[in-house]
Amino acid sequence: MPLLGLLTGCSGEMSIMDPSGPAARAQFWVWWAMFGISAVVALTLFALWLFTFRRREQPQRTPREEQRIMLRWVLGGGVLLPVVSIIALLVFAAPTGRGMLPLPLPEGEAERIEVVGHQWWWEIRYPGEEGERDVVTANRLVMPAGEPVDFRLTSADVIHAFWIPRLGGKRDMVPGRYTTIRLAADAPGVFGAQCAEYCGAQHTHMLLHVEALERDDFEAWLTERRSPPEPQEGFDQAREAFGEHCAACHTVDGFPEELIVEDVTHDIQGPNLSDIGSRPTLGAGVLPMDEGAIAYWLQHHQTLKPGNRMPPHNHVGAETLQDIGAWLEALEP
Repeated sequence: MPLLGLLTGCSGEMSIMDPSGPAARAQFWVWWAMFGISAVVALTLFALWLFTFRRREQPQRTPREEQRIMLRWVLGGGVLLPVVSIIALLVFAAPTGRGMLPLPLPEGEAERIEVVGHQWWWEIRYPGEEGERDVVTANRLVMPAGEPVDFRLTSADVIHAFWIPRLGGKRDMVPGRYTTIRLAADAPGVFGAQCAEYCGAQHTHMLLHVEALERDDFEAWLTERRSPPEPQEGFDQAREAFGEHCAACHTVDGFPEELIVEDVTHDIQGPNLSDIGSRPTLGAGVLPMDEGAIAYWLQHHQTLKPGNRMPPHNHVGAETLQDIGAWLEALEP
C-alpha cells in the first residue's frame, strides 16, 4: 500500500507520466520501454543469482569447460546483450528526437516563439510580420494548440534549460547561442514549466506558466497585445513615480518618454510590464496575481525571492509603491 502513494506523483501539470503532446507521448513510451526491458533483465539476473545459491549439487567440469562457459557469459551478457539493447533503443527512440527538430513541414511553416532565460525569469517574444511590432511578455507563454510550434531559445546570462514536462523534452539555453525545439499541445490547456538546469539560488523559483489556445483565440490574444495600449486615467502620480524609479529597467508600451528618468547607477534589463495585470503570477511563480500583489512584491521582493536583480526600494515610500502597483495591475490589453 505505501507504494501506491508514489503513484500520486504520476499526474499533474509537471508530470511526464501525463503527456499532452506528440513529443511527450513518444518520450513516455520510450521511458516505459526502457523500464520494462530493465525490469526483465534485473529479474532474470536475480533469478539466476538465486538459482546459483540454491543448487545442491555442484557440477563437475574440467578447467577448459569452465573457461568456455565463462567466455559465453562474458561475450553474451557483457557484449552481445548491451550492444543489442543499445541498438534497439536507438532504433526505437531516434524518431522521438527527430520529431523535436525544426524540419520543414508539408503544410507550411510552424509558429515561432522566442524564449530568453534570465536569472530568474522568462522573456517571451512573438516576432511580428513586416510592419508589425513584436509582442513581448514575461513568465507567461501562450501558444496555439493542435499544431507544431518552434521555440527559439537562448539565455541572457547563465545556462538555463527550457522544459515543459507534459509537452516534451528539455533543451539547454546557452548564452550567445540559439537552439530550437519543436513541441505541440494536443488540445487547449494549462501546463507547468520549469528551468531544468541549476542557474543560481532562485533556480526553483523560475517557473513558467504555459497556456495552449485554439488558433483563433491565440490570434486574438496576439492582436490585443499588438494594438497600441489605451492610456489609463487617474494614475498620473503613479506614472511619474514609475518613470523615476522603474523605467530605467522595465518597459511599458506607450509609456511617455518625457517621464523616464534614466538611472545610470545600474544596468539591469527587467521584464516587460505592458500586460502585467493579465499575468497569472508574479516573480516567475512566486505570488499569484491577486489584488495588491504587485505593491506587496515591490515592497518585499528581496524577501520573497532573495538575490533577484531588482534593487530594494527602501528609498521609495510605501504609498508611492502602492500607487505604482495599482497602476501596473490596471495594465491589461
